Amino acid sequence: MKTVVLGAGVVGVTTAYYLARDGHEVTVVDQLSEVGQDATGGNAGLIAPGHSFAWASPVAPKMLLKSLRGEATAIRVKPRLDARLVWWGAQFLRECTTTRAAENTLVKLRLCQYSQDELDHLAAEESIDYQQVSQGACYLYRDLGEFERGWAKMELLRRHGMKMDALTGTELAALDPAFGPARQAVARAIHVRSDASGNSEQFTKALAQRCRELGVEFQLGTTARRFVAEMGRISAVQTNQGPLTADTFVLALGVRSPFLSRTAGQSLPIYPAKGYSLTVPVVDLEKAPTVPGVDEKTLVAWSRMGEQLRMSSTAEFAGYGRGWREADFGNILATGRELFGDAADWDNARMRACLRPMTPDGPPILGRGRHDNLYYNTGHGHMGWTMACGSSRIVADLVGGRRPALPMAGMGVRAFRTGRAA
Repeated sequence: MKTVVLGAGVVGVTTAYYLARDGHEVTVVDQLSEVGQDATGGNAGLIAPGHSFAWASPVAPKMLLKSLRGEATAIRVKPRLDARLVWWGAQFLRECTTTRAAENTLVKLRLCQYSQDELDHLAAEESIDYQQVSQGACYLYRDLGEFERGWAKMELLRRHGMKMDALTGTELAALDPAFGPARQAVARAIHVRSDASGNSEQFTKALAQRCRELGVEFQLGTTARRFVAEMGRISAVQTNQGPLTADTFVLALGVRSPFLSRTAGQSLPIYPAKGYSLTVPVVDLEKAPTVPGVDEKTLVAWSRMGEQLRMSSTAEFAGYGRGWREADFGNILATGRELFGDAADWDNARMRACLRPMTPDGPPILGRGRHDNLYYNTGHGHMGWTMACGSSRIVADLVGGRRPALPMAGMGVRAFRTGRAA
């Protein structure tokens, strides 16, 4: 079967791999000149089922209101005349109930746990080195009140298989001596034992090479413009290089997915959340953290990638621009210097912004929509690296007519939470 995969980030490339392994003749299309760019190349590196909470929650509206007032918050909204943002935001607010937040979190958690297992298996089978660190992840709290609320919030994950420990500042430093200088600032920490980290861009490039060995063709620098639909099926995708025909199509274009799906009459509730990340060279290996984590006060995440430290924060709903100013990284730099001091060369940080494809409820959009041969693997938000292998295995199973390992409830193609087609 001939299949076209649209998108060459970690989600698109893992999809191509599973399909090629099933015997498909696969072509991957992306407008960028390299695989593993945008969100794949700019994330914090965490592989974190232990941080799979839905963003839409009872506390989110207060945070958004503070942002609109000009206060510094981890989730920010820049007011703009944008009908898509208003439409997406209305659905997001609809999800901000205790019940729906728990339901959406558990859908994400199951997928993240499954995906981490698939990633481990794939990397071992294909001998892929992606600078992985498998020592758990630490979530830091600056005061006891915040820790107690965080520990209570984690109860939902603990009931569903996540193993974690509460650590004092001294115990945190014993786990990873790089946290020693910060132990006075940290009241408590939660160590989720099974979380991990790794370089998703390095993984994606290595897996793309394996895909090529399996016969996958990559048409990079090629922009998909519209689908051609006939009798309930997609017959071709029109690109700037001409039409591409196939038996099956998989849409994995991240924030660009809704624009292409719309040409096939399918509305997708995806809007970009701009994230800021920086990569700094490590100058003292003993002072740089090995264990990844998140500062729950500033929501700055970090992971070690060889002799570099990746740090990321912020979700800014401000349209599709990828521009940035140095001031946008002030929170990340301040947190990095406070926690890890002399470990890195902060003056030579490489800065970038990327766009994460967010759904209002949180789970990604997987499976088949209006057309018999068009499948979706998109909308993973800030968890794309964690969810990539699992969601791609699910989509490959669906394309192959097999029952996926996970139930599809909460992850189907939808415009609204009810799951009905748009």
